[in-house]
Amino acid sequence: MTGRLAVVGAGLMGSGIAQEAARAGWQVTLRDLDTPAVERGLSAIRASLDRFVAKERITAADAEDALARITTTTDLAEAAADADVVVEAVFERLDVKEDVFRTLDQVCKPSAVLGTNTSAIPVTRIAAVTSRPESVIGTHFFSPVPMMPLCELVRGHRTSDATLATARAFAEALGKTCIVVERDIAGFVTTRLITALVVEAVKLVEAGVVSAADLDTACRLGFGHAMGPLATADLTGVDVLLHAARNIHTDSGDAKFFPPELMQRMVVAGELGRKSGKGFYDY
Repeated sequence: MTGRLAVVGAGLMGSGIAQEAARAGWQVTLRDLDTPAVERGLSAIRASLDRFVAKERITAADAEDALARITTTTDLAEAAADADVVVEAVFERLDVKEDVFRTLDQVCKPSAVLGTNTSAIPVTRIAAVTSRPESVIGTHFFSPVPMMPLCELVRGHRTSDATLATARAFAEALGKTCIVVERDIAGFVTTRLITALVVEAVKLVEAGVVSAADLDTACRLGFGHAMGPLATADLTGVDVLLHAARNIHTDSGDAKFFPPELMQRMVVAGELGRKSGKGFYDY
């Protein structure tokens, strides 16, 4: 399956989705709020493709072909008007996503599938601001998108079977394995699981029960995890998981998702993980 894809948000997730779609033969428009943002996204794609070439996973010609399929813009209507699939990958806040989807509802063609890369906000809430909730679906890719093989497809309350089928075909065209979340709850499946684990891990470290390094070692060697929960938090972004925990706690009222004070203080202090150079570990 190929076609026209609009990616709204040129950050780590958006640029990764754009890269993999372009590699799979899609014509991609990458949109963000200003020119520096889209240029950073395009630079990240070039750097990622260069690493693939250096590791001989793709050829230099493959990389150039993928880049040639990507255009950039700061105009949301221009990006989305002719798209067969749109994937929103903006900041994980409901009001920000609602603004994007109000515009998409106005400018996208009737047959377009509108995907949201949210990791925790119920899809039904995002779809509710549109006149086409049947066309809205969660397309939760994982970071870094070029390396992670999973895509979590989340049905909103009114997501149609046709929308799900198109979203699955799109994700599988990018080489991803899909799971389907049939009931739209905050955090879905994967974010709910990792958030619960991270919150409990932070509580144990905060209480002085164990060091961050030893806790992660326990999960790697005791449970066979490729990466411990605190190293995962640093990779994902401590702020991202804090937002996820708050969203799930607000929606569900489940106390186990209430973010620990240590996690909140780290975000206020700018200790966000790898992207800031310091989180539960130094980088």
